[in-house]
Order: sequence, then C-alpha cells, then structure tokens
Amino acid sequence: MASFGWKRKVGEKVSKSVVQHFEAEAEKAENDEPGRDEEGVDWLHAVKRRREVLLEDCLAKSKRLEDEGAVLAEEGRHWEAIKKWDEAINLTPDNPLLYEMKSQVLTILQEVFPAVKAAEMAVKFRPLWWEGWQTLGRAQLNLGEVQLALRSFQVAIHLCPSERTLWQEDLEWALRLQKQNLATKEKIRQEEETRKQILNAPELEQDYDFESDEVLAACVAVAERQTRYEELKRTAVVIDSEGNVKNVLTGEGGSEDTAAPADKQFVKARGL
Repeated sequence: MASFGWKRKVGEKVSKSVVQHFEAEAEKAENDEPGRDEEGVDWLHAVKRRREVLLEDCLAKSKRLEDEGAVLAEEGRHWEAIKKWDEAINLTPDNPLLYEMKSQVLTILQEVFPAVKAAEMAVKFRPLWWEGWQTLGRAQLNLGEVQLALRSFQVAIHLCPSERTLWQEDLEWALRLQKQNLATKEKIRQEEETRKQILNAPELEQDYDFESDEVLAACVAVAERQTRYEELKRTAVVIDSEGNVKNVLTGEGGSEDTAAPADKQFVKARGL
C-alpha cells in the first residue's frame, strides 16, 4: 500500500512561499519524531531489537544450563545439578521443567520441604502437566502429607489416565500409606484408652473381702489389661504386600519392610 504524502495537483497554482513553509514544517515533524535523534537514528527500534537479542541469549543459556544440570544429575552430582538449574531459573523463571527436575533431585536428597515447593512452582506454571503433578505427589509423600499426595496423583491420573505407573505405583502406594495411617491412629486410640483403664481401673474402686473369689477376678482383670497395654506399646502397624493391615511386635517380626517394593523406585526414573 502506497504511503500517504502531500502532492501538488497538476495545474494547481501554489505560491513558492507556501511550498517552502510546508516543507519546513514537514522536516521539523520528521526530526521531532519520538525515538530519533538528530542523525535520524530510531532508538526505540534499536532498544526493542536489543531486548529481543538478550531474550534469545537468555533462552539459549538457560537451555544449556538445563542440559548441563541433567547430565550432572544422571552422574549423581545432585547439588551441582541444582546449582545449574538455579542459574537457569534466574534466566527463565517461568520454565516449569526446571522446577520439576529440581524437585526430583531434592526428593532424592531428602530435602523434603524444598522439593515440595519446587514441584508446586512446576504445576503453577504448567497446571495441565501430569508429570508435574506426579512429582508433586511424590514429594508430598516424602513430607508425610498423604492426603495432599493422593489429590496430586488423582489430578495426574485425570490429566493422563493411560499412564499405568500412576495407577499401579503412585496411587496404590499412597492408598496403602493412608490405610496404614488410619490403622496407626486406631492403635494409638486403643492404647490411650487402655492406659486410662489401667489408671482408673473400676475393680480398684470397690471394697472386697480378701478371702472371696472376687479379689482374684479383679486382679486377673487388671493384669490382663496391663498385658494388653504392654502389647500395644510394643506393636507396629504395617501393610503386607497384598495391602492387608497387620500389627506386628517390634523385634519379633516387626521389621517388615514398610517402604515401597524394591522393584519400584520411588523417585521418578525418567530422563531428567
């Protein structure tokens, strides 16, 4: 499209002074245009272009740091990897992949709270990314927040229902921990109730004939209650491989492995 400009119509008589005045005004308007100096340099365009170049440089450097951190993480140099990713985050603070990888490594290092915070940033910047929610759920499990982890895994499954590890490993393990927690709370309740019954035994509030059989029955009842309390104190709640709740005596079979199965690595094993 041709640019608009003033043109003299053919045959129209315009005085020389008018033409000179118009040309002077046009030249002044051009020199006064924002972003141009006396030599006609468009500084606004130059600054904009400079920003674009800097942004491209930041993205390229961030990607390089991201890849370097991934290599270091694969070599087991976790703190060095985190340092690389922190440098990349300073350049591209809205990159969810950096936070997600950082959360994985922090989980390996048992830095449970920072791992959760990093995973939360990942899903904040990319809320529809199922792997981000999976990593968040695993970090929450390490922190002991079973209910929050269940919700995170459910969101991940909703976003990617075809991912089998979400069903067979993450959600299943979180449900087992939830069942174990509920059983543990019930055991603690029974233990506290039994302790109160020992301290306030109804048999001790009665007057007995020491030659009667009632004294013997009262002593037996108190002794059985004490035995029950001691057993509760020495038991631990575990979940077997089939998901059944068991109370085992500590030191007598109570060392059952309550962690995830050995063939199921808790921290995500995909490429960082």
